[in-house]
Order: sequence, then C-alpha cells, then structure tokens
Amino acid sequence: MFATVAQLGPHAGREVTLRGWLYNLRSKGRIHFLLLRDGTGTCQCVVFAGDVTPEVFDTAGRLDQECSLEVTGQVREDARSPGGFELQVTALQVLGASADYPITKKEHGTDFLLRNRHLWVRSRLQHALLRIRAEVIAASQEWLNAQGFVRFDTPILTPCSAEGTTNLFSTSYFDLGPAYLAQTGQLYVEAGMMAFGKVYCFGPTFRAEKSKTRRHLTEFWMIEPEMAFADHEENLRVQESFLSAVVARVLDRRKEDLLTLSRDTAALERVTPPFPRITYDRAIELLNEHATELTDAMPPRWGEDLGAPHEVLLSRLHDKPLFVTHYPAAIKAFYMQPEPSRPEVARCADLLAPDGYGEVIGGSERIHDADLLERRIREHGLRVEDYGWYLDLRRYGTVIHSGFGMGIERAVAWIAGVHHIRETIPFPRMLDKIYP
Repeated sequence: MFATVAQLGPHAGREVTLRGWLYNLRSKGRIHFLLLRDGTGTCQCVVFAGDVTPEVFDTAGRLDQECSLEVTGQVREDARSPGGFELQVTALQVLGASADYPITKKEHGTDFLLRNRHLWVRSRLQHALLRIRAEVIAASQEWLNAQGFVRFDTPILTPCSAEGTTNLFSTSYFDLGPAYLAQTGQLYVEAGMMAFGKVYCFGPTFRAEKSKTRRHLTEFWMIEPEMAFADHEENLRVQESFLSAVVARVLDRRKEDLLTLSRDTAALERVTPPFPRITYDRAIELLNEHATELTDAMPPRWGEDLGAPHEVLLSRLHDKPLFVTHYPAAIKAFYMQPEPSRPEVARCADLLAPDGYGEVIGGSERIHDADLLERRIREHGLRVEDYGWYLDLRRYGTVIHSGFGMGIERAVAWIAGVHHIRETIPFPRMLDKIYP
C-alpha cells in the first residue's frame, strides 16, 4: 500500500510503498542508506544486499541526487532516523532520472541559488521556511474567519494610487489609459467593510521602489482586515490579538521547522498581549538618547519618517512587538484620521517586530468625514475625480472605521528568524531579479 512519510507511524511492522525524491545517499559495504523526501517528511530507507536482487542493490548505489523514486519495504521504528521510523527496502524503482543536479553539498553563492530558485526550494532550510509561510497564511485567515471577518477580494489592477504615485507599476489598459498594479487592497476593502462590517483581503501587492535592502520586495503578499465602528484603540487591540494567535499557532504546529532554522522559540513565546506602545514623539526622544547606537544613520528630526535603522533600534529596546503610534500626518497616507486634539499627527501605528526586523503591520483609523478626506486628497496632489467612489463611502452612511495590513514575508522572516525576506516567498521579485 502507498503511504507518505508522515503516515509511517501507524504502519510499523508492515510493508508500504513510498514515493518521493532522493535527498541524500551514502553507502557502507553491503548497505545503502537512502534519504527519501516526499514533502511530508524525510525517511531513511535502508537497502541491505541480502534483501534485494543484485540489480536493485546496484541501482540503489548509483542513484542521482533528486531522482524520483518508488521504494517498497517494511516500516521499522528507529529513534535515530528522521521522524523515528525507517524503511527496510525490498524493492525500488527509479521514476525520473536526475543527472548532474546543479545544487550540491558544496557552498553556493546567493546569486547562483536565486537563479536556481525553482530547485533551491527543495532544500531542507527553504522547505522549513515555506512551510512556516503556509502556516502563517492559514493561521491568519482562519483567525479572522473565526472572528467574523469575511474575505473580500480586491482588484490587482487599479486606476489610481492608494499610497502615493512614485512607486507604481503601470500598464496600458486598452483605450482607458494607464492602470496600475495595486499597492494595497485597502481602499477597496473599505467598500466591503461598509457592506459586511468586518472584512479582509489577501493577495499580492506591488511597490516599484528602487530599493535593494533585505526588507524589500517589489511583489509581496498582504493580509488586510478592515472593521466598521472600530476606532484607533480597538484597532490596536485586534492587531495584538491577531499577531499573538498567528505566532502561537506556528509554535504549536511548526515547531520542528523552527528548530530546523535554529530559531529561538523562547522569544516567540513572549509574543502575548498587551504589546508595549510609544508615540512617534517618544520614539524621536529614544532615538536621540541612543544616538551612539545608530552606526549608519542619524536620529530623525520631528516630521521625518523612521528608517530601517531607527525601527531596528527601537525594536531592540523591547522583547515584544512594539507599537509606534501617532506619526506626523504629513508623512502618512491621505486616508488616515488626524488626532482631533492634535491634527498634525494621525491616529495610526506601525507594529515593529522584536530582534530588529522592523515593521510587520501598519494600520490606522480611517478618515470618515467626506469633506476632510477630499481636502486631504487635494493636499497630497491627487485628483479628486479619481476617488469619487471612495468619497461615496463617506457620503452614504459613514462610520468610524479602522484597519491594518500585515506583510506576509516580513512576518515570516521575523517568526522564522531569517535575515532576508527574499527567502520567505517561493519566487522573490526584486529590483535586479525577475528570473525564474
């Protein structure tokens, strides 16, 4: 009978057939040890010369790395083997050859590995990372679904900007002029919020920033919830509950993958509500107090945005994710609600991950007054006529509402403890990389 590596436990003492790919081969006299991976795990398959025909034994000793195989044998418990079980082989068949597999045990440069990303994803560390990514996505959606949010898909092609006009990818849209790859689904998800109360969108987003930092991709995935009747404070409470639940699920279901990546899970176990909060004003003070620790940046002046070195320093001063709230309205998106008692700052927050990973969530209370929103659109140099439908949301039954967006790749990089987000997506798109 066919089984997967993950299903071997109940079949101990029985004969099963595994199908997968050869991860590694080593031989010792009249024994070959095959490490077979099938996507659910890795199993050591032991080929004794006395248990198989000479032809099978000879074939087993000449297998190429990453050839596909069908291996039959008896399942045996063995604590020394990956997963606690191994297969004592009685038959073996090569399904697909793999001569001269390019990724070998020797050291390969990053450029080489990225050019061979379609094969690199088979490696042990990349496999663990992408499993964690899948868990983060599933945990995010399932938590939101359980809280009464409705998934509301938003367009990838849009007629105008949502967060500034300088970092858009454009294309010609038939006879209607330019269209743009979406920077965010947020404006459209607000329409869903006014229909369903609590919604979220999930999909790819695009930023044409000419940046080569370890924290940037030109194509990345965002999950963006939006809530009617929720103010700034409620928005922060939902964010910390949401992120804590995602981290807890990864700890519960993907602990082996975290250990494969040598992640300090104790740091993740501290991710529980409430999260510490500081204002932008206090952040500026802290950055000036710790200015000597900013080796490649100066503390920002009030009114300037926080850069990556600033976010890294602030996050390292705390052992939980940190909210930085009330940024200057002038440096934030046009739709963010100003603080009524201090309109020069917005009711917004960036959530910075510990360990120097920077922003993983950004959110705000949205402007709910049509006149104020129109004024802000003009102040940002945007055409009011492009946002007529968005203004309609304030003209017909407006309510206080808030939302946020979490970048999947940045969240995965932090949770998994990897340096560069390019490894947290199957096929990264960067300023100088679009192949494969």
